[in-house]
Amino acid sequence: MMKLTAFVSGNVQDVGYRTRIVDIANAFGLKGMVENQKDGRVKIIAEGEDEKLKWFESAIDIKDALIHVSSIEKKYSPASNNFDNFGKLVLKGEPETWLDIAPVYLKELVFEFNKMNDNLGGKMDKMLGKQDELLDEVKNINRKFDRVLENDDSDATEIVREMRDRSYGY
Repeated sequence: MMKLTAFVSGNVQDVGYRTRIVDIANAFGLKGMVENQKDGRVKIIAEGEDEKLKWFESAIDIKDALIHVSSIEKKYSPASNNFDNFGKLVLKGEPETWLDIAPVYLKELVFEFNKMNDNLGGKMDKMLGKQDELLDEVKNINRKFDRVLENDDSDATEIVREMRDRSYGY
């Protein structure tokens, strides 16, 4: 059994990083704790099997829409066996669970919004395609009007000229 002590820098406070670390550590069956530091870093102490700690070390290097780990200072040492589970240390006056859950919901909202925009973009492309088809039809009609007017032997010439003049405005 080994202990990993890591100091994580980047955009890692007030974005749900500690909650993610607790979830990851519990998934690996590790024991320890995670806490915010006054200098903006997050301190992680994790104890467990060597191989699981190596996987955990990779998993805590998170880069997503809210969290961006820029560096991890790490040190390995023998496990102290002082922990019964893995938890988040919350200091007096520090927001607890609601602040850690909010970024998760915000991320889901951003994902759904982007998905909606992608879908809307596809529909707008279809609409623009239909508009292009309509403009092509108007051009075809105008060419037919021009052919009728070239012959100028019809009583409908004045009506066709008026219709053509209206359609050129589109």
